[in-house]
Amino acid sequence: MLGLNRSTAYYQLTKSKAREKEARDIEIKERIEQIQLNFPYYGYRTITKQLQRQDQNHNHKKILRIMRKHGLKSQIQKLFKSYTNSRHKFPRYPNLIKELTINQPNYVWGADITYIRLTHGFVYLAAIIDFYTKKIRGWELSRHLDASLTITALNRALANNPKPKYHHSDQGVQYCCYDYVEILKENEVQISMSDKGNPYQNNITESFFKTLKYNEVYLNEYESFEEAQSNIERFIEIIYHRKRLHSSLGYLPPEEFEQQFLNQKSQNLETNLINFNKQNISLNSAKSC
Repeated sequence: MLGLNRSTAYYQLTKSKAREKEARDIEIKERIEQIQLNFPYYGYRTITKQLQRQDQNHNHKKILRIMRKHGLKSQIQKLFKSYTNSRHKFPRYPNLIKELTINQPNYVWGADITYIRLTHGFVYLAAIIDFYTKKIRGWELSRHLDASLTITALNRALANNPKPKYHHSDQGVQYCCYDYVEILKENEVQISMSDKGNPYQNNITESFFKTLKYNEVYLNEYESFEEAQSNIERFIEIIYHRKRLHSSLGYLPPEEFEQQFLNQKSQNLETNLINFNKQNISLNSAKSC
């Protein structure tokens, strides 16, 4: 009917399908690039989840194929480096969370320090993170690497959140000093510390610093302390807490994950109360009989 032999018809049909597939791949590639503008170091699984949240239900294998084809695959080296001084004579504490199951918010807080490069010089960031929700409970940026840096971050965390059961850090002088330890003891928080020379025992805090640096600090050149503080605050409160997906949280942002936990807890309490009232009614009815 078309005046073509069978092989030519099949070739044209196959060629047309290939063009359609390439066009769809280009559209997906552009969506991936748009996500990577905000989160340059998202891996293919997290990008797949982000696309699904945008009603783009693609298989993670397809996303990996497209990212590899167009050179979009994220490559992040794992790097742990401590910026606290462990050469001191203050008492040290054992690691209490090695075998601990963390299943609720504000059960374990992790604390650590990192540096932030400015155009001329450095500033230092102390952060306290909730190990369950990955939310930052308190943080402080300072020009000086001293105890006041960590104490300010701790006081902010305690002022704005329920007290944790455990506080975990390395054995740096800023966390072992009398003033810091005294605040924890006054608030009845148990003190836990990583073994000497083992930063992987505080890997959740280290992971946050890596996320901060790859997605914010390394993409900017801060001219001043004030610019660094403003950008870091925006990243933590808006990007990290509300938008950035975490694979360990079921590909949810920390704030959304915590709210889901609280909602579920409230529903469970309500269900238990209803069941308790029903049991009391049944018992009272039985007594009346």
